[in-house]
Amino acid sequence: MDRWRGKTAVVTGASAGIGYAITTSLLEAGINVVGCARNPTSLEELQSKLPSHAGKLTALKSDLSKEEEILLLFKEIQANFGHADILINNAGTAILGNLSDADTEGWRTMLDLNILATNICTREFLKLLEKDGLDTGHIININSVAGHTIYPVNMGSYYYSATKHMITALTKGLIHELSQKKSKIRVTSLSPGLVNTPLVANIQKSSEHGQIWTRAALEGKDIADAVLYILGTPPNVVVTELTITPGPS
Repeated sequence: MDRWRGKTAVVTGASAGIGYAITTSLLEAGINVVGCARNPTSLEELQSKLPSHAGKLTALKSDLSKEEEILLLFKEIQANFGHADILINNAGTAILGNLSDADTEGWRTMLDLNILATNICTREFLKLLEKDGLDTGHIININSVAGHTIYPVNMGSYYYSATKHMITALTKGLIHELSQKKSKIRVTSLSPGLVNTPLVANIQKSSEHGQIWTRAALEGKDIADAVLYILGTPPNVVVTELTITPGPS
């Protein structure tokens, strides 16, 4: 991890859950973090809790479902840092609803945040690296086991699963595209199983079917540890896909 110390990482959806855990771990590793979220209040309180050797946190407010706000976000990154060296595409949402009768608005929300925001952030991240003449960096897309398998559980999650399958395809496509350019920028799809996050808790609470999940869950720190592992591999090692699932409870 020493080669990343003092470098800059962008973490989307950084104010809670997996994003907050990743932000904390990166800072503790001495990496400067630009944490963006619609409500970055929790991030503003984080820096004071960190050890003296931690990286510097910059909390920025941004609604990633709106392209104009993403573009402004990366303009601010360019103005303050020139570029970022690591991009963690973590922001996403799950809105329950059957494919046969759900509202279009929920599908559009998931497309905007889970897919388009990931694509736009990746594009702007790569533009800044190219502008500064850099050919190294790392993009980690927070995917899901639902991006590889359809789970027939008692919830309307199939459209969410479809967006995560698209993340799987887009990650593979970007790896191929960068490989053709002989780029040294690395790309990883990180696919957790069930994680104990505020999003999952809200879905559990609001579900008309009652409790959806009863099995063991991962914690945000487990995913953050996986991010550190991915970043800590030597330059000759590329982790293109990492899947993590909860062990027996």
